[in-house]
Amino acid sequence: MPYTKANKERLLADVTFLTAVRPYRNCKNPASLEKTAGYISDEFRKAGLPVEEQKWMADGREYKNIIASYEPGRLRRLITGAHYDVAGNQQGADDNASGIAGLLETARLLAENRPVMDYGIDLVAYCLEEPPFFGTESMGSFVHAESLFKKMTPVIGMICYEMIGYFSEKPGTQDFPPGDLKCRYPGTGNFIMVAGIEKYKSFNERFHRLMSADSEIDVRLISLPESDSFAGLSDHRNYWTFGYKALMINDTCQFRNKSYHRRSDTPEKLDYGKMADVVNSTFNAIVRIM
Repeated sequence: MPYTKANKERLLADVTFLTAVRPYRNCKNPASLEKTAGYISDEFRKAGLPVEEQKWMADGREYKNIIASYEPGRLRRLITGAHYDVAGNQQGADDNASGIAGLLETARLLAENRPVMDYGIDLVAYCLEEPPFFGTESMGSFVHAESLFKKMTPVIGMICYEMIGYFSEKPGTQDFPPGDLKCRYPGTGNFIMVAGIEKYKSFNERFHRLMSADSEIDVRLISLPESDSFAGLSDHRNYWTFGYKALMINDTCQFRNKSYHRRSDTPEKLDYGKMADVVNSTFNAIVRIM
């Protein structure tokens, strides 16, 4: 029986809510982060999934991750996550309302389709991915990864939604970091990237194969040295610290979307049809990874 598919109207509704939160949902506005976390919790619960909060302190303030679980009784876990905070005073439509929308839609698809697997999936909405906490142990994803390690949780891997909404059919809209990547990938920004590190190349390749199967969007793969800055641009980086396989689903951020970390990162610039295609392809991979 084929799975029901992602709904672009629901993705639009999620992005619209998140980008309308004021003051902006950055680390200096705890009330806005609380409002955002409340929305995410409500949407997870509407999907019928159990929800818990994971709290910690950073610079004298309390922050939280929101965690929903599919098949919570299963011992082995696959982690799927996205961050809900923004960098500075801007709406953060692509970075990372698009990722949270993808995470929420993944939760809905799990609840609607009830795939049968021998592992469970934890869907984690992280806080404090953005500066000034990026790269520190105060990142919500570090807090979560460390908690799994301390509990000796069997983790299959981690899949990070980071900027999945910006696409263009115009030639010359795709750039890359310095190097030979321009020769290996298209110059038109209409694909989605599975990005990871060489250490977990086999995991990256398997996920890419599963995500590409019957996909309605072009799915590309890149495995880079861990030292490469692009390789670790989001929350997946913290799972590597604890020896967990992890990768990022990404539209290549600043190498395509010139509104990255700017006030011009607004919801009308996103392609919700292609976002739905990304979620469908990711969903098909996460329910078949083992």
